Amino acid sequence: MDPLSSIPRPVAIRVLLVSTLAFAVCFAVWLMFSVIGIPIRKELGLNGTEFGLLTATPVLTGALFRLPLGIWTDRFGGRIVMTVLLVGCAVPLWLASYATSLLQFLLLGLALGLVGASFAVGTPYASRFFPKTQKGMAMGVFGAGNVGAAITMFVAPPLVSAYGWQSVPRVYAVVLLVTAVLFWLLSAPDPIKSATPIPLRRQLAVLRNPRVWKYCQYYSIVFGGFTAVSIWMPQYFVNEYHFPIGQAALLAASFALPAGLLRALGGYLSDRFGAHTVTWWVLWTAWICLFVLSYPQTDFVIQTIRGPLSFHFGLPDWGFAVLLFVLGFAFACGSASTFKYISDDFPDNMGVVSGIVGLVGGLGGFLLPILFGILLDRVGIYSSCFMLLYGIVWVSLILSYLTEVRQIRVIGSDRPRRQAIPNARSPR
Repeated sequence: MDPLSSIPRPVAIRVLLVSTLAFAVCFAVWLMFSVIGIPIRKELGLNGTEFGLLTATPVLTGALFRLPLGIWTDRFGGRIVMTVLLVGCAVPLWLASYATSLLQFLLLGLALGLVGASFAVGTPYASRFFPKTQKGMAMGVFGAGNVGAAITMFVAPPLVSAYGWQSVPRVYAVVLLVTAVLFWLLSAPDPIKSATPIPLRRQLAVLRNPRVWKYCQYYSIVFGGFTAVSIWMPQYFVNEYHFPIGQAALLAASFALPAGLLRALGGYLSDRFGAHTVTWWVLWTAWICLFVLSYPQTDFVIQTIRGPLSFHFGLPDWGFAVLLFVLGFAFACGSASTFKYISDDFPDNMGVVSGIVGLVGGLGGFLLPILFGILLDRVGIYSSCFMLLYGIVWVSLILSYLTEVRQIRVIGSDRPRRQAIPNARSPR
């Protein structure tokens, strides 16, 4: 008998919603320094490198700890691990409001950055309440919690203006504690849990499977790219299209918010059409969008019989925004389909596999903005960030073709083959 058949549908939906809420709050806390780091930089007189280190430290910690938290989720259960994570991170978050030096901020950032690893806890936990045919939808809904990035862009600036940057970590610490209480009261014990803990060596043995690393490559672009583009877009709108910083930040939030919410649709599509089909079309959609986005603003002159004729080629701001929205939607669907792959292929090791895949995706979100800056300094073209993403998506398309598409039978290949005749003449 399927153990999931005994779980009431309202219980499964309640667990999914409260898990998504917890993840959204964690994601908002995870990117908190992207807003409050601005007044902190002025207060401490930080240079550009120190400011980058301040904002990146929580992201790095959240990525690195996704694997161990995924392992602990398989061992102790997602309900316990998520609650402990929410309560434990509230302490360094509150202490951050009293920090007075860069070293203190970095150490506290390392601690509170653990909230970014909540994805590796909630993904296997929430999906275990749903049958296999609905796991993609469940993980898509949970993944929509990354709209916490947009929440911080809307909530933190008014708090900083009214009460100072110290109010943001204090308010967020209280929100974490309240969320922990709500999560514990509204969630339920894990429906599938091994009676005897699986040894760590056996849990990590799954990492020898090459499919795990293929899904890491996919996720490094769909989630890492989504995070990196969300971070990079405000300054891009300012420098390339000369928007004021307030409007540029609003446009960046409008990219992160709908793309995060539409991740649930990606989960539904993965359940309906399969993880491979969704991922294949996601990569092609992203490849086309990035090809167009990569083309820089260009002016050129053609010499004609009537004299020089000037042309300008480049995306208008509204065209750029539309393509960026389509790209964000593709990345959101790709994030959902990647974890549909994991739930289909590794149902008994979701914590470990989702942890390592989430780790690589988080590292992508940490490294890509740095690479964007290096390319901009070297090439001097703002759209060089999209050129890099274009190349990474191209690698993903080749990998998908070699490992999956080439092995799928084409139309008509199921037709029975003619029996081979060993000799030209039939025996008499």
